[in-house]
Amino acid sequence: MANRLEMAEVQTILGLLEKGWSHRRIARELGVNRETVRRYAGLRPPSELNPANPPPGSGDSNDSKPANPTPGFFAGPVSSCEPFREFILRKFDEGLSGVRIWQDLVCDHGFTNSYSALKRFLQRLNRAHELPFRRMETPAGEQAQVDFGTGAWTLKDGKKRRPHVLRITLSFSRKSYSEVVWQQTTENFIRCLENAFRWFGGVPKTLILDNLKAAVIRADWFDPDMNPKLMDFAKHYGVVILPTKPYTPRHKGKIESGIKYVQDNALKGKLFTELAEQNVYLRHWETHIADTRIHGTTRQQVKKLFEIEKTSLQALPLESFPSYLEGERTVHRDGHVEVAKAYYSVPPEYLGRKLWVRWDSRFVRIYNHRLEQVAIHSCVQPGRFHTLRQHLDDRKISAVERGAEFLLAKAFRIGPWAGRWARAMIDARGIEGLRVLQGLLSLTRRYPLEVLNQASQHALNSQCFRLRPLRELCQRFHQQPALEFSQASPLIRPLSEYQNLIRVSFQVSSTTKEDPTK
Repeated sequence: MANRLEMAEVQTILGLLEKGWSHRRIARELGVNRETVRRYAGLRPPSELNPANPPPGSGDSNDSKPANPTPGFFAGPVSSCEPFREFILRKFDEGLSGVRIWQDLVCDHGFTNSYSALKRFLQRLNRAHELPFRRMETPAGEQAQVDFGTGAWTLKDGKKRRPHVLRITLSFSRKSYSEVVWQQTTENFIRCLENAFRWFGGVPKTLILDNLKAAVIRADWFDPDMNPKLMDFAKHYGVVILPTKPYTPRHKGKIESGIKYVQDNALKGKLFTELAEQNVYLRHWETHIADTRIHGTTRQQVKKLFEIEKTSLQALPLESFPSYLEGERTVHRDGHVEVAKAYYSVPPEYLGRKLWVRWDSRFVRIYNHRLEQVAIHSCVQPGRFHTLRQHLDDRKISAVERGAEFLLAKAFRIGPWAGRWARAMIDARGIEGLRVLQGLLSLTRRYPLEVLNQASQHALNSQCFRLRPLRELCQRFHQQPALEFSQASPLIRPLSEYQNLIRVSFQVSSTTKEDPTK
């Protein structure tokens, strides 16, 4: 066969295997495939593949294997890193990276093999030093775990569909509650939790759940963003909600096995005609089968353990959690958000931003990103607007909206005659006079106040309450030149001449009285 190795090459492979070389190293040095090396390694007897460790002090020349191999290492050729085990372990415990350890081995200890050899050695070292998981047992009434699974086949609109089954398990007694829903919405999740608390007759202190979308907006092990409505629900019932670490199902192992139990024992092979039928069946199964079993871990009956745990649960509140709808809304350009096809105003500083809205049959409450209430409205009919006065900027409120008294006060600031004309005009023309009043105020940008006041006086005397004649009067008085009195002119005689004229006139008059014949 063309692919068969020469006998010398086979002997070389076998010799290198006896020296403890790895399959990868032999294949690289000889230029053959690792599968070939592994095939010829199988020709050696097991005693040669895995020779027994000689007793201490026996003087066996086989020093390639450690006297006390680390537990967890698989049988096979000794790694080229084995002579440097103590150095590697010390550096590994100091937190050095694999690349850094390999660099120190090459520079300081004459290590001639590749980084891949060290990486494989470190992987074996990690497996050998891997710690077992720690089981977390909680006292009675302390914790419950929640998760969703797949329910049994159920008919819906004539078709078979599989709903979601929500299961809640008390960690101490393993007492559970199961309910199926069509959708994993926040509303359904809260309703199922509330039904479970009523089923238990109390509330646990903490609730461990997965990062499901109905509860967690953004998953974060240290500071997750929770659904605001769920947080209100938790506050109402006095329970602390703790999401698990993402992609770590072992943090809620009790409910993981509980989901498998309800799927395999209760629902497998079942077909229900409606969702309510499956929920009724689950209630009966929880009471007569799940509660009466001897749990594999606690080795006690679930029902008896629950009798102990029930006294440690928190008391139920007097009222159920109030029902309302909520959602995120973007503030429109007109300063309103749309809720149930109606529109409600918000403060102007939130224009274009996203706010959180909660509404029921009576009120609409609007919150910022810190869940601080920024507005509350009474519900209106779809298509209607509900605008609060404090949400309007002063620059966007027209003078007509401010009312007649506001405009009349500004007219009186022009002058007394302007104010009297404005009041008389409003009395004469009514509500339509508001725009005429705005026109009067706009004339202050074109004419002096004295001119406006003088024109208003003439218009009031004439009982003229139209804006156009008032404009014409203002224009006439504004264009008429003011008369200036001159002290010197060729047409004006000095006062001394008038005095002499008067004196002469008096003298002539006196002479005429004394001699009438003159």
